[in-house]
Formats: sequence, C-alpha cells, structure tokens
Amino acid sequence: MEKRQHPKVKSKLHERNKHRERYDFPSLIQSLPELSPFVKPNKYSDESVDFFDPKAVLMLNRALLKHFYQINFWEIPDDYLVPPIPGRADYIHHIADLLAADNDGEIPKGSDVLCYDIGVGANCIYPIIGHQEYGWSFIGSETDVIAFESAENIVKKNKLDEAIELRLQKSPKYLFKGIIKKGERIDITICNPPFHASAKEAQQASIRKLSNLQKKAVSKAKLNFGGKSNELWCPGGEVQFVCDMIYQSKKYADNCLWFTSLVSKESNLKAIYKALKGVDAAEVRTLAMGQGNKISRIVAWTFFE
Repeated sequence: MEKRQHPKVKSKLHERNKHRERYDFPSLIQSLPELSPFVKPNKYSDESVDFFDPKAVLMLNRALLKHFYQINFWEIPDDYLVPPIPGRADYIHHIADLLAADNDGEIPKGSDVLCYDIGVGANCIYPIIGHQEYGWSFIGSETDVIAFESAENIVKKNKLDEAIELRLQKSPKYLFKGIIKKGERIDITICNPPFHASAKEAQQASIRKLSNLQKKAVSKAKLNFGGKSNELWCPGGEVQFVCDMIYQSKKYADNCLWFTSLVSKESNLKAIYKALKGVDAAEVRTLAMGQGNKISRIVAWTFFE
C-alpha cells in the first residue's frame, strides 16, 4: 500500500505537549531496547506498534516515560488501565495554564504547588507528568488496594517519595473526606472519572470502537488499554461521578483554589453546569482538549472570587 502522508504535528494537542510529533521509534528504542520487537511496519509502511496488542501498548508507554520523563521503572498489574500518555500530558498542560491565569500569566512551578489527583490509579501517570514537567507536588488518592500498592511501588522505585504522597481512601463514596487534612491547602485537583454507567455499557462501547477501527464486526473486545471495573464504570457513569464531586467539593471550598475534572461526553455538561450553579461556584471554566478524532474537555470551578 502506498505510504501515507502525515501532518508534521498533532495540532489538537497542547503546544507544550512533548507528544505532538509522530513517534520517533529509533529514539524510543534507544531509550528502551525492549520496545524493539514490538515495532514493525504497518500496512502503510510506517514504523508502528500494534495498538490492539496490550503488551505493545504497555511497552510503548514505558519507552515514552523513560525517554521524555526520565522514569526508569513503570510496571502495573495485569488488566489495569494503561493510559494514553499524550492525552494525560494534555490535561496537565491545560491546568498549568489555568494556574498561570491566576499568577500574572506565569505558570507556577516547583514543590510549593500542590495538586490532588482523585483516583491516582495503578499507573500514577498524572503525578509523574506533573512533577517531571513542572516540579509540582502531588497527593494521590486510591480506593483499590492493588492499584494503590502499584502506584506506591512506582513512586518508591523512581525516588519520587518527596514529591508524591499516596493516600488510601477507605470510604469509596467520599472523594475529599478522609484524604484532605484539616487546614491543608491545595492549588488544584484533577480527576479522570469512570466514563460508563455499567460493565455491560463499557464492554459494548469497546466492541463498537474495535469494530469501527477494524472495519468489521467484533463480538468480544479485549481492551488494548486495559482497565478494571472501578476505572471504567460506576453507577450513573461520568455525569453522576462529577456531580457527586461537585457537591462534595463545597465542603472543601476553603482548602482548594481550583477543582477540575475531565468530561468526555458533551451531553453531560448540562447536568454538570446545573450542579455547579446549585453549589454557588464563584467561577466556572470549560477548557477544550483534543487528541486525534477525540474531543473532550476539562471543567474547572472555584469558590474563590
């Protein structure tokens, strides 16, 4: 098949995102030789990995983290979420801009900036990128003991203990209570909420996605990015999770400057804006994000004038 022409940069990604250009596989292999067996020409004669192969995606992520973020150890348990790193980096850069808007246009850097990642996951990806890019400190909460121990292992083996503190949430219904300490001051919270409302819905969505990508009917989906049930779905789905987060955030209005969450589905915004009006948020901002054909956004709110 004739070689396909690609744009030089992925223009929808944030301008500071290190992943705007196409993957430089020779450089990535030099950083992580174990990636080499997974890199092969695709049907367009471009060097690539098989994105339907979970092992290939995992190895690509290890290479990206080592090459761009100096992370030498990154292992996660089987079947846990392997995050698409370019999109995760975009979230970090957009909230950096949000903090800059309250700091005379200058991005605040260093350990004095404290972020709270709600549901840090087994991969610990947001604290890694946020610290390596801007030097920020992080609190990461997790309800899943296996995910918590995995993230803790990543932090310890990369000697990030002073920058990233992990806290186990023993009551899953609470997002702030039991995590944020009395008098603690946080600059910004981040959250990638479970998207689906049920396990069945998550499976059906994966089947539709794979059928579209492979251009043929697929009856069973194996997620190339993995994901345990609590990472992919919760009762009420994304909209209920974010609305719960909004209602709970009111009690911590004095502890945190900005609360933020990803919102993947545009149709969920109406209910989310209604919830924000109900808690009398002083200011609400919606930050557009894009990656490939996927469009999402970050909703941010504060109780400070």
